[in-house]
Amino acid sequence: MRKCYVKEFHKLISYSEGIEIQQKAFDFVIRNNIDGILLLLQHKPVITIGKSGGKNNILASKYELDKYSIDLCHTSRGGNVTYHGPGQLVGYPILNLNNFQKDIHLYLRQLELILINTVREYGIKAGIKPKYTGVWVGDRKIAAIGVGIRKWITRHGFAINISVNKEHFKLIVPCGIKEFGVCSLEDFTANVDYNDVVQKIENNFKMIFETDLIKEETVDNLFERSNLNLRIT
Repeated sequence: MRKCYVKEFHKLISYSEGIEIQQKAFDFVIRNNIDGILLLLQHKPVITIGKSGGKNNILASKYELDKYSIDLCHTSRGGNVTYHGPGQLVGYPILNLNNFQKDIHLYLRQLELILINTVREYGIKAGIKPKYTGVWVGDRKIAAIGVGIRKWITRHGFAINISVNKEHFKLIVPCGIKEFGVCSLEDFTANVDYNDVVQKIENNFKMIFETDLIKEETVDNLFERSNLNLRIT
């Protein structure tokens, strides 16, 4: 059985901090040839621009971004423009696909399946939409996916809306898709608990990737022995 580590962060993480943490985890996976690390967190409000560009899909002025304390960052993930913020669970799987299957398309389908299974556990009919990325409920996107892969090790990942401020999505054209909107779990289910979503994501991650997940306390001890500081609590 493969073995991955999972690190849950319990404070809001800036996007730049998230990039730094991913890089440390990426280097750790290479150096120690482990199967992977799953980082789970919520970001401070940020609009990110992927490798596909899409700055023209930012509708907000600098004044509006400053007013709502929303950062603007370019990133190496695939895809167009998206928003991250509180009430949205972001997952960054840093997986060594050399130890899984070296198939990018399969990896994307596996991420989709994790998210679809999680959403369906709340009694919500979710699925994919042909020609579009992410996971959808009808014509509204509930989870976004954008990845990067180098040396067959993954970075970036997915974001699932739980109780995110959807007004902030009005500041952009999400993923450059004008004709469809976004939704959150709370639109369909009352009182969704963030930690419950985390647990469901972890369970589905274990099942889909056929791996054990080693929890946070062990992760911190492992990282400390390797001089890798991920202790943002």
